[in-house]
Formats: sequence, C-alpha cells, structure tokens
Amino acid sequence: MASYRDMLKGVKSRIREVDVRQLDASRNGASTPVVIDVREQDEVEQGIIPGAVHIPRGNLESRIEQYVPDYNTPVVAYCAAGNRSAFAAETMQQMGYTNVTSLKGGFGAWKDAGFKFAVPRELTPAQQKRYSRHVLIPEVGKEGQLKLLDSKVLIIGAGGLGSPAAYYLAAAGVGTLGIVDSDVVDESNLQRQILHNSKRIGQPKVDSAKQTLEDLNPDVKVVPYQQRLTRENIIELFKDYDLIVDGSDNFPTRYLVNDASVLLKKTVVHGSIFRFDGQVSVFKPFEGPCYRCVFPEPPPPELAPSCDEAGTLGILPGIIGLFEANEAVKLLLGIGEPLIGRLLMVDALTDEFRTLRLKRDPKCPVCGEGAHFKDFVDYEVSTAIPTPA
Repeated sequence: MASYRDMLKGVKSRIREVDVRQLDASRNGASTPVVIDVREQDEVEQGIIPGAVHIPRGNLESRIEQYVPDYNTPVVAYCAAGNRSAFAAETMQQMGYTNVTSLKGGFGAWKDAGFKFAVPRELTPAQQKRYSRHVLIPEVGKEGQLKLLDSKVLIIGAGGLGSPAAYYLAAAGVGTLGIVDSDVVDESNLQRQILHNSKRIGQPKVDSAKQTLEDLNPDVKVVPYQQRLTRENIIELFKDYDLIVDGSDNFPTRYLVNDASVLLKKTVVHGSIFRFDGQVSVFKPFEGPCYRCVFPEPPPPELAPSCDEAGTLGILPGIIGLFEANEAVKLLLGIGEPLIGRLLMVDALTDEFRTLRLKRDPKCPVCGEGAHFKDFVDYEVSTAIPTPA
C-alpha cells in the first residue's frame, strides 16, 4: 500500500510544475494561462491570485470544462502549498488537458515572494444560497453576481413593461432599482402589470412596486420617483444610474429618454408593444443607432394609439419586459450579444421572432456626425396617455 507521501511523489513525477516567477511572467506573455485555485472557500477568503478562477478540488472534474472548454489551453493549478494542485493537475491530464502545470509552493509561495494578491469580496451565506444558480454559470459566477449587486438600473414606468422587467431584475439581484412613474394603480392595470394587486388600487404605482420588489428580494434597494419624466428632471434622474430600461408607452417620453441618454452617454434598453406585436432593442450611444436614427419623428396620433385606446394582450408585455430584463443583465455583466444595432420583433399570434439590422444615421440631429445638443424637443402628448404601459 502506498502512503500519501509516496502517492504525492509519484504524482509530481508525472506532472509539470512552475514556480511563482514563471507564473507571473507567463501572465504577461502572449499565451496567458487560465489560473485555477483549487482551495476551499475559507482559504480563498484570505486571498487569491488576481484573475484566478476558484474551483474547489472536490468540484474540479465536474466544473473545469465550463471554465476551460479548450483542452489545449494553458492551465496552472494552485492550492495552499502545491500538493492538492499536483493531484488536480494530474486529474486534468487524465481528462485530456494537454498543457497543465501545478504551482510549486502554491499560494504561500506567491504571497511570500511579494506578488500582489486580492482579498475577494464574498457573497454572504444567504446570498450564496439565493444566487446559487447564477454562481454556477461561468459567464456570471460570484464576481458577476457581485457586479449585479453593485449595479444601478433606472426603469421608466411601473406598468406593463416595467413590471416584469423590474421583477426579474430584482430577482436577479440588481442592487438598486429606480422606478419613475406618476400614476396610481387602477383595476384595468391588473391584467398585465404584475407588480400590483387588487388591494393596492389607488396606491401610487412606485410605492406598490417598491413593496413587491423588496418583499421578493431584500438585497434590492428600490428608489421610487413618483413623478412624470420631464425635460426639467430627466438629467438629474439619469445621471447616477448605469443603465436605463424604458417601459414607457408614448412617443414624447421615448424621444426625451433617447435625447437625454445620448447627452449623458447612457445605454437604453427599449421595449414597445401594440396589441399582439412587441419590439425590443438596445440603444447604446455612438456604438449603435439611437432611437431617432430609427424613428426620426413620432407618427401622427391616429397611427399611434395607446394601450387604453387600442388594447394589448396582457401576456405580451410580460414577454417583452422579460427580454428587456435579459438585455439589461447581459449589458451589466458584459456577456453575450446585446441587441445593439438590432431590433427584435415578436408576433405573439404566430410565435414568430424576427431580427432587423439597424444602422446609425450620419445625419441624426442627436447622435450624427457633427450633431450638437441644443435642447429637448417637446412633442404633443396626444400620441398616448402620459403614463407608462
């Protein structure tokens, strides 16, 4: 029977090791390795090599492929002293990884050599449990979840689109949600505005939204703004938020949101609905077109009836609002391909989805070449009711 010492000696004879200086040099080279920390969570809390991916040794076999899908990628594993990482390196070799090494001396040697290390910010035990499904996804993970908790999103409207968008952003753990809406809950809202209920009829929508969202997730701070969005207050409202989610249902508000977002270089997630049809896009100033590039002028009132006038299938704003929430999370995390320069069109009757390519207008008066902001344009608020869907 082989002792642990004998097994370790055998493993180290079958793997390659690098020292801390070699690892530091390789991190600045042409072929940067993926650094895997195989220690336990309580060890990682004391410090980690910057940029390392934490996969506890017991989860290595089941999770390494999520983080390192290419078996030819250079990988360096480390633990506290270099022993567990040696076994980890051999395991990865057995799985087919062709360029795996173990860090000699482990994190202790890295720290003793004076190299920089980070003391990671951690999720609380309750947050670890709440967001466990996010943490398991490589594109999100703990760092992504912490980023969501630090994010601030302003939602225009606590109505048909704002309700599902806000609900799922709160569930996802977006730390601060501002909600702008001047209206009160009406019985006719309850067919689609899921933040509210029958007991809150007559209550300000922002207060109803705050109660629902904070009951759903106590991590989330909801900032209510019971006011209409106007040219006088929009800059002050927008300036402290990372992202704007537009759930308004009238053209004057959409143009106001667009012009302010271009002025402040704030990205807007746009959604709109009409009966059975919905649209979603992302307007990121100077990277893709703005709303005016696509719709230079609002249509006449007779061609732009509100939900009150034309009606809408109550499920449709839920679908579009969820797409808005999805785009918001992608943008906040910097993952996937947001709908910048694309318009997603949804037909709820046929379940057809189409995506149109959108281009910037070089002559756009707001974001075009040589455009200079003059003042917000006031449109007649007769194209729809002045409150969100």
